[in-house]
Amino acid sequence: MGLNRAVYLDACIAIYLVEEHPQYVAAIENSLADFEGIICHSALVELESLVLPLRQGREILIRKFRRFFAVGRRLPMTDAVFMLATDLRTHHNLKTPDALHLAAAMHHGCDAFWTHDDRLAAVAPDLAVNILI
Repeated sequence: MGLNRAVYLDACIAIYLVEEHPQYVAAIENSLADFEGIICHSALVELESLVLPLRQGREILIRKFRRFFAVGRRLPMTDAVFMLATDLRTHHNLKTPDALHLAAAMHHGCDAFWTHDDRLAAVAPDLAVNILI
């Protein structure tokens, strides 16, 4: 697919940003301020981000997440993404959601995958970056 300057946000990064986590939001906002391009996510990021607010009935936060996701680009989780995730999970012992996030970013040609997980950065050092260290 090949995107023009794209970064995929891991679910934790999206959650910290939208919920304005006091320890992490400034670092994420600084990284975004320095980035010129498309912010990407997948339906899996939406799922992971919305479960707790939906369970808790936090309507304001739910609307805030939905507005955030409406601005970014949602990358499809195709069969090819699942096959790549299977390979990543098999060879690197990743959890299924982590493998799917990384596979989506890789398959769709993202320039970076922003996370808070050093394991993902170790698996894909040219793509995944722990932006919160």
